[in-house]
Amino acid sequence: MDDDITVTADGIDTYHLVKEAGRYREVNRTAGVSTTDLVGRMLLLTREHFKRGDKEYTVALEHSSNLGTDSTARSPYTGCSQFLPTTQKIIQFSSGLSPKPTDKVVYVAGAFDLFHVGHLDFLEAAHAHGDFLIVGLHTDLEVNRYKGSNYPIMNLHERVLSVLACKYVHEVVIGAPYSVTAELMDHFRVEVVCHGLTPIALDADGSDPYKVPKQRGCFKVLNSGNSMTTEDIVQRIIRHRLEFEERNTRKEKKEIAQMKSTQKEHIKQNGNCEYKAYSG
Repeated sequence: MDDDITVTADGIDTYHLVKEAGRYREVNRTAGVSTTDLVGRMLLLTREHFKRGDKEYTVALEHSSNLGTDSTARSPYTGCSQFLPTTQKIIQFSSGLSPKPTDKVVYVAGAFDLFHVGHLDFLEAAHAHGDFLIVGLHTDLEVNRYKGSNYPIMNLHERVLSVLACKYVHEVVIGAPYSVTAELMDHFRVEVVCHGLTPIALDADGSDPYKVPKQRGCFKVLNSGNSMTTEDIVQRIIRHRLEFEERNTRKEKKEIAQMKSTQKEHIKQNGNCEYKAYSG
């Protein structure tokens, strides 16, 4: 299990039985945004998580969650998001591999927002058409241009890490151009360009973003057999808005209470150890 505090809305430790049996192990999770934060972005239609222009690859530390200095003691799991130190994290997730001269390189592009099973099935289908799969990820502003509303729900950094975690993906192009250009295809030696069954929005100038791969005869439309979309997930969350709000409010209060209790116990134990060391 990761180190996220897991309690039910009633404050019960989800893994208490496993812990009592001595079979619980904990590992540190990747610092970043929580599920609760993503739900909040959907419900509140916020855009503060977007990265803009030259800020696309910077880390806004002043907005990071920090329980030690936050006087309101908000839970880091259900409170504000933590911005990701991209360079370090991307290296950890990237395969670090380059295509071999004999590899058939496949390229796909999109937002890949709220990475879900529909994306997974599509990437598996795309990977089957070659040996090395590259995913182009559009910037937040580009995604917002063709999707509108407050999309993307996850910013570029978060989407990069989500896609790199997929076993079918070998590498990503961060901030890929919306139109698949000849320069991009030649640079990465792309032999196949794939797209799913979702509608293809035109580029800002009204052109077909897949004109070049179509002219080269290497464009494929794939049916992954999974019709789930990011919009489906967002609409599902919105339909259950009140239920989620009530649950998250209760959960956050319980998490804060448990963290304070854990901190007090830690101080108590350390205090006892220090006293014994001094008296001994």
